[in-house]
Amino acid sequence: MAGRAVLLVPHRGDSVDETALPGDYRRILVIVRAAGGPVQVRAVGEELGLQVEVRGKLEPLRAKLVKLADRGWLHKRGDGKFTARL
Repeated sequence: MAGRAVLLVPHRGDSVDETALPGDYRRILVIVRAAGGPVQVRAVGEELGLQVEVRGKLEPLRAKLVKLADRGWLHKRGDGKFTARL
């Protein structure tokens, strides 16, 4: 927009709530929160109805989860699982 970069997934902050996220990212956030503990990418994919047996189907989802973690919406653990931030 007018020479400025616009983040599709904004950084989590005091003035930003999850309604600022695109729909698919909000669905991912809901699934991770509902899990009640650390969740693998595969489990999120199953909830979304993806073909989890096909690795190529999970990589774009993994990228979205990592992006949510990088922007402060989720926490990525050392074992590769994700948890919700409170």
